[in-house]
Amino acid sequence: MCGIAGFSGPDVRPETARPLLQRMIRTLAHRGPDGFGFHADDGIGLAHTRLSIIDLATGDQPIRNPRGTVWTVFNGEIFNYVELRRELEAEGRAFYTRSDTEVIVHLYDRDGDRFVERLNGQFAIALWDGERRRLVLARDRAGIRPLYLAREAGRLWFASEPKALLAALPQCATLDPRGLAETFSTWSPIEPHTVYRGIESLPPGHLLTIEHDGRDTLRPYWDWTFPDAADTAPSRFPLSVDAATAELRALLIDAVRLQLRADVPVGAYLSGGLDSSGIVAMIRGFTDTPVRTFSVAFEDGEFDESEHQMAMVRHLGTDHTTLRCTRRDIGEAFPRLIRHTETPVLRTAPVPLMLLAGSVREHGYKVVLTGEGADEVFGGYDLFKEAKIRRFWARQPQSTFRPRLLERLYGYLPNTSSKSSPVRNPAFAQTFFGQGMEHLQRPIFAHVPRWTTSQRALGLLSADVRAEIGGFNALDAFEATLPANIRDWSPLAQDQYVEAKSLLSGYLLSSQGDRVAMANSIEGRVPYLDHRVIEFANRLPPSFKIRGITEKFLLRRALADLLPDDIVNRTKQPYRSPDSASFFFDGEPLDYVAELMSEASLRDAGWFDPAAVGRLFEKCRAGRATGFADNQAFVGALSTMLLDRQLRDTRAAAATARD
Repeated sequence: MCGIAGFSGPDVRPETARPLLQRMIRTLAHRGPDGFGFHADDGIGLAHTRLSIIDLATGDQPIRNPRGTVWTVFNGEIFNYVELRRELEAEGRAFYTRSDTEVIVHLYDRDGDRFVERLNGQFAIALWDGERRRLVLARDRAGIRPLYLAREAGRLWFASEPKALLAALPQCATLDPRGLAETFSTWSPIEPHTVYRGIESLPPGHLLTIEHDGRDTLRPYWDWTFPDAADTAPSRFPLSVDAATAELRALLIDAVRLQLRADVPVGAYLSGGLDSSGIVAMIRGFTDTPVRTFSVAFEDGEFDESEHQMAMVRHLGTDHTTLRCTRRDIGEAFPRLIRHTETPVLRTAPVPLMLLAGSVREHGYKVVLTGEGADEVFGGYDLFKEAKIRRFWARQPQSTFRPRLLERLYGYLPNTSSKSSPVRNPAFAQTFFGQGMEHLQRPIFAHVPRWTTSQRALGLLSADVRAEIGGFNALDAFEATLPANIRDWSPLAQDQYVEAKSLLSGYLLSSQGDRVAMANSIEGRVPYLDHRVIEFANRLPPSFKIRGITEKFLLRRALADLLPDDIVNRTKQPYRSPDSASFFFDGEPLDYVAELMSEASLRDAGWFDPAAVGRLFEKCRAGRATGFADNQAFVGALSTMLLDRQLRDTRAAAATARD
């Protein structure tokens, strides 16, 4: 795991490239504190900062091919590098390191741009072909590792995080209203957009080539695909439930085995739910790796899962550390979070994970396995069950019984009177889940209630920003990116695809994943997002994932004999943390919150209507924030103000340097 940065263009010369590369890569030192590497030549500059995990002695990047004509830097891991190296050596190819990186240049020599299809891993790759004078950029299938791009001054620039681009291109340190509107709708910008003017994200599963004459080609090499709905009946699926359970279990064990490969100790997160417990159980039961686990606990019982975490610790006998996180911890660490996410967020949930990653690092670990991705792959979210019930309700819209099924969801909330619960009373539930029924035939149907709630933040924007956004509709824009044949898939498949392309890649794997772990020089690995597991799960009949309203049906079967019954049968409890309540204590805001959300600061920044934010601020101060809408709007506005302040500082520092 590392950070990468660089640029290509006809005017790039090695003697002038090095200082600029150093300026860029220094901003990513947290991603790789173990060393820096550079390669500069006519047309290209590559930089790398290393977090040494595999081949500690000889694995420094950039890595070259034997002739010195192909060079690469990459962020991530190639988990099947042992098998690939064995294959390449059998063909007579000579290696000079023991690193996973070196297989990249050999595969490119042999297979050209199709090299990426052979990789099982999580990666962002920059590869320079010196003979053809072409740059190849690639990102892993699920979007676990980030890669950002900018086209400025006749060059193509790239980096693991925007801050490295801004170090060279301070003119890009400006928020884009459209990216903001997308974030306040779908939780993150719609790739390839970002919240910055002039900066893009390379989409997951894509490869970008820039030829010597400046021509560039962006193409997908992988995507989440599903069979047509007519082909997903259990009677047409070639495997019985028992056979599918056995195949899934074998795939998961192999994914865990591969992702334990490292020359440093590997730990695991343990949330107390099925997904992370399953990962730890497979490490314990099918490998020789010592099990070291970490978890986060909360002072508020609504969010705390420590009882279930400790039950798993006792069941598996792991060496375990619990980080106890308070509301004040969250509020005080929030500015640091935004320095690392470099994008607005609508929830505080990434903060405890950032603090947990810090604890992992303090205990001498660089790598942790997590349970992320299982809900997207196997249909674990309440959203998927909601959509199933809402579609059932839509067939008899006058029914009073059918919407009552929604009350069986959200069992993890303290009681049905909770302000956070969308099922706190039948009338409210019918109103909340009844919205968006006119979108029944659209692929985004399942997500409309959530995204409508998120859009509460749009009402806080200033008149000038709303005017610049104009008639732009983020939901329509997102839908325009979906595959042409998505309506041929089952409803659950459509819901899963939308989730994978919005919340998963744009938020969970970024703001709540890579960015908070790497803030502490920690590499997170996600076995459930092994592409073989995804491809297998995507072929399953919907009833193998959600049976009745029991989520992750097949995954529960695959893990059943490894875990206690109460963990296997436990209803999904989404990971959450206190939101607006983390910023007020005894009716008083934290100092930075009071300053940023003051009328003067809001007016000076220009992004929000001070009066609208002021009303919400007072509501949150009094502890009267109403459910998810108010909390998301408040956190979204505060994080935007923090990011705007950071970008102003970046522009000011650049101006001072010029003077």
